[in-house]
Amino acid sequence: MLKMFHYIKDSWLSIFVIILLLAFQAVCDLSLPDYTSNIVNVGISQGGIEETSPRVIRASEMDKILLFLSEEDQNFVLDNYQLFDKSTLSTSKYNQLVQKYPLLETEAIYEKKKDSENLNHILINPILMVATLEGSRENNLGVDSFVEGIPTDVDLFTVLSNMPSEARTEMLKEATEKIEQVPESLLSSGAIQMVRQEYQTIGINTDKMQTNYIIVSGAKMLGIALLSMFSTILVGLLGARLAAKLARVLRKKVFEKVVSFSSTEMKQFGTSSLITRTTNDIQQMQMVLVMLLRTVFYAPIIGIGGVIKSIHANSSMAWIIAVAVMSILTLVIVLFAIAMPKFKIVQKLVDRLNLVTREILTGLPVIRAFHNEQHEEERFDKANKDLTKLNLFIGRTMSFMMPAMMFIMNTVALVILWKGAYSIDAGSMQVGDMMAFIQYTMQIIMSFLMISMISIMLPRASVSAKRIDEIIQTDVVIQNPKIEKPLDPEKKGVVEFKNVSFRYPDATEDVITDITFTAKPGETTAFIGSTGSGKSTLINLIPRFYDVTEGSIRIDGVDIREMNEHVLREKIGYVPQKGVLFSGTIASNIGYGKENITDKELKEAAQIAQASEFIETFNDTYDAPIAQGGTNVSGGQKQRLSIARAIAKKPDIYIFDDSFSALDFKTDAALRTALKKITKKATVLIVAQRISTIMNAEQIIVLQEGHIVGMGTHKELMKTCQVYQEIALSQLSKEELENA
Repeated sequence: MLKMFHYIKDSWLSIFVIILLLAFQAVCDLSLPDYTSNIVNVGISQGGIEETSPRVIRASEMDKILLFLSEEDQNFVLDNYQLFDKSTLSTSKYNQLVQKYPLLETEAIYEKKKDSENLNHILINPILMVATLEGSRENNLGVDSFVEGIPTDVDLFTVLSNMPSEARTEMLKEATEKIEQVPESLLSSGAIQMVRQEYQTIGINTDKMQTNYIIVSGAKMLGIALLSMFSTILVGLLGARLAAKLARVLRKKVFEKVVSFSSTEMKQFGTSSLITRTTNDIQQMQMVLVMLLRTVFYAPIIGIGGVIKSIHANSSMAWIIAVAVMSILTLVIVLFAIAMPKFKIVQKLVDRLNLVTREILTGLPVIRAFHNEQHEEERFDKANKDLTKLNLFIGRTMSFMMPAMMFIMNTVALVILWKGAYSIDAGSMQVGDMMAFIQYTMQIIMSFLMISMISIMLPRASVSAKRIDEIIQTDVVIQNPKIEKPLDPEKKGVVEFKNVSFRYPDATEDVITDITFTAKPGETTAFIGSTGSGKSTLINLIPRFYDVTEGSIRIDGVDIREMNEHVLREKIGYVPQKGVLFSGTIASNIGYGKENITDKELKEAAQIAQASEFIETFNDTYDAPIAQGGTNVSGGQKQRLSIARAIAKKPDIYIFDDSFSALDFKTDAALRTALKKITKKATVLIVAQRISTIMNAEQIIVLQEGHIVGMGTHKELMKTCQVYQEIALSQLSKEELENA
């Protein structure tokens, strides 16, 4: 299958851009749960306050906090805050600040210079201590021994500030130990509440702060989602273009190879299979490439990123992800073990259905004539049911995957909620973190789901890739020579068979044996014999539809195996046994073998082929449309147009493979008379069943069971060849033969 992607190696830049876009999209998608968590934790629970260290604080409160810090930490905190006092500020600066902090009119305040994780870590415990001492004198955080005995009208912080530092440190040691036993989320929540109260005291609108935080976070989420959507659209566009390009290249490669096939390869694959491979199989490759580009790069990024993010959010619930992943892998492995063998049979059944359909549609007149519609309907019904049953089995098996995946996803969500509820109650997790963990887990499961879906398509696409590659890699039996021999101008148009024998591939006996003759320009060489004597086979060796098994065929003095196929076939005007027309117009069909053919040449060819009479009956004459396969003209008209096509080419060699069988005697005679005038310098080879068609040929070759049993003119053969005599007498009376 990887060989197929070799055909788009020049599109590496598009693939690189797709990978970058998918990585960008994955980053965007992985960042959204964080924003959800922040909106719940910070925006709702914490009122939009992100830091445990206050952005602004009263000077009096800062003095209280500093009591619980070492000298080093005190210096660090003061270095990160700036003191604003009404008496020391300029008027403009004061007016600016008082709008933000109304309390500045009565009290000095500290404003934080910059955010710092160290600052948050240093201040969280002192803030909680201050909040505790300000809130109550009850036993709390181990300061009962300090509060006991102090009059209620005495300020605790004044007492605390007057204590020796050693005594204060010892007294607060027990409280610090108890604080450290409290979960971090509870500590942070308590500190945030104190900061919120401080903001309200200073005069900051905390409701507006909360609203602004939620709106800004929501806007960021919307922006990230839009960027992710834009990335998805671009990936879809680039992926579709790349997949369409692969399909176009593969169709071109397959078609070019099929056009170069000889009849041997055509029989090896079969027409219906070649059609399926050119359409259905290449379509499978196109679809799977789109999915691969969209999934193979994106799913691992989102899966691995989700695992990292979820463990970072809460490592205690990582086992839930492990259980979910193992459940999904087990499900996929079981389903694939059941469905995989069936994928390999699907394409063969599609081939079979196409074969039956093509046979029925092609042979519809015969089917109706023999009133055999029911039998053919049963044939089609069987092929159709076989394919339907297999597709239903695969579909039902794989359809179990989505409900099972949804069950796993919902079960995992319930387990996370159950475990998260205990963690939230214990204070070791916040609600937003639990929501984010659920989202990350769903992303991980979805990444496995995407990989599973592409894995469903891969087996069938792999089979299709092999079938396509079989065509592309097939060695064509008939190939152009590496070194071409020059043609002999003195032998122009001369066709020589020298001891030619031929048998079809895998056959056990020769169809024709030891055939030797020479056909010269200006002469007509005719072939006659009973059905199955090898006439058409012999004729088909000349354009190299097959290569001889033994002996050689020479044209213009050169073995045709040492000539370029284009040069060889350019010299030949071929009319097959069954007239073949292409969809288009009468003019396009007659001029099929010659580029830039003039109207005069078209009409001359039609007149010689006795086709002008019926052409003139059409309203559009030579521009009259021809349906696919020539179904809108009769058999005789189709045959005459095929003959006109060969005549219009003006070749050196004319080959008529029983091409006059659908013509009446009058038209046959008129055509041969007209044909004789334009083939004076050309070699004419005719396969015929009617004696009247070939009686005037300069050379008649009689075949029987693949051997030449007679060669000469009509008169000579009537005297020397019994087989010819029998054929002649079976068609004409003695008087007619004598008068001929």
